[in-house]
Amino acid sequence: MQRVFSGADVSPLRVCIDARLRSGQFGGVEQVLIRIAAGLSSLEDGDEEFLFLVHPGEEDWIRPHIGGPCRLLPTRRSRPVRRARAYARALGERVPAIGPRFSVRVSDGTAERAGADLIHFPIQDAFLTELPSIYQPHDLQHLHFPEHFGPWRLRRRERVYRTHCDRAKMVVAMTSWGKRDLIEQYGLPDDKVRVIPWGSVLWEYPEPTAQDLERLRTRLTLPDRFLLYPAQAWPHKNHEGLLEALALIKTREGLAVPLVCPGKHNRHSRRIEQRLRDLDLAETTTFPGFVSPLELRGLYELATALVYPSRFEGWGLPVWEAFSAGLPVASSSATSLPDLVDGAGLLFDPDDPEQIAERVLELWRDPGLREALAERGRERSKLASFDHTARLLRAHYRRIGGRELAEQDRILLAARPLA
Repeated sequence: MQRVFSGADVSPLRVCIDARLRSGQFGGVEQVLIRIAAGLSSLEDGDEEFLFLVHPGEEDWIRPHIGGPCRLLPTRRSRPVRRARAYARALGERVPAIGPRFSVRVSDGTAERAGADLIHFPIQDAFLTELPSIYQPHDLQHLHFPEHFGPWRLRRRERVYRTHCDRAKMVVAMTSWGKRDLIEQYGLPDDKVRVIPWGSVLWEYPEPTAQDLERLRTRLTLPDRFLLYPAQAWPHKNHEGLLEALALIKTREGLAVPLVCPGKHNRHSRRIEQRLRDLDLAETTTFPGFVSPLELRGLYELATALVYPSRFEGWGLPVWEAFSAGLPVASSSATSLPDLVDGAGLLFDPDDPEQIAERVLELWRDPGLREALAERGRERSKLASFDHTARLLRAHYRRIGGRELAEQDRILLAARPLA
């Protein structure tokens, strides 16, 4: 394959990508980073270097996806030091006299000492640096649903997001809806906000064997057929609305539709568990908490369909993963999701349990519909792959880094977003 170089007298472009996460703490963001690492690692036709900034001892989740032009770049601070600083910062932020100046973190110098030319922040809680930056806030849910955030968290999130959106050379949205929202809410220039869609991460996860699938069935006591909804139990994910729809089906049709909801438990989980008991759905609904990548891929293989009742999304990763796995989808019609689905799945109003129940019944009872939707989803998923995402990112890295663009870069930068 022909290699594209930045120029004979110019050193290779060195891009730092912020991956300072602990596995299992940030589901969607973790998947995005795995997707970026896998895609960039597969590129063989450039001279760039991609440095993934990680905390020492907390990189095992991303290490298997690092290769080729990518390598890990550990920060200097140990976990005890980081925790002590985090506690001190959290305390300081809650003291009115000194709070605001602690809200936006400052670089510890690791990226700068490594000779990075620019830095990409796929993590919302970025840090201040003089390096040119790309910032990815994912969504502005806090401005649409402020009731989901405490006063301190709301002020801090707004300060951090606005600061990094203002300082960044480029702000990333995953859909055209997300781009419009960033422009309207923050007054950003149109050419500063760029749309970069993501492919499915499922194929980077281990492939389950028949024995793995049987163990998964046994561990979670899975029935032969069930609906899948992978999401952390945040209020906007609307688990309660889905449970109310399933309760309507059970009452009116005498049909108990099994549901499996993997995702890290959080402070909202107790409220969902209580609603589950109130609606008498505990026997047919499973909340297994965080599951391994192997088990998550297994759930996509075993499920009958995916239902996605979220009230707010910047992208909707599980929908795209379901498309790639050939799993039929019924999705919320909120925010970016209609553009993402684009005829490849059923849509419903997430605030209308009656409509959710109707769409669930359609999927559950009509195998022909499930087969047709599965095929549409597979075809749609081909429009956004790992390779496409990685090459589009690289084109922007080269553009912002002031390097020569290949013809493919110019085509990718000029293309219309798929959603």
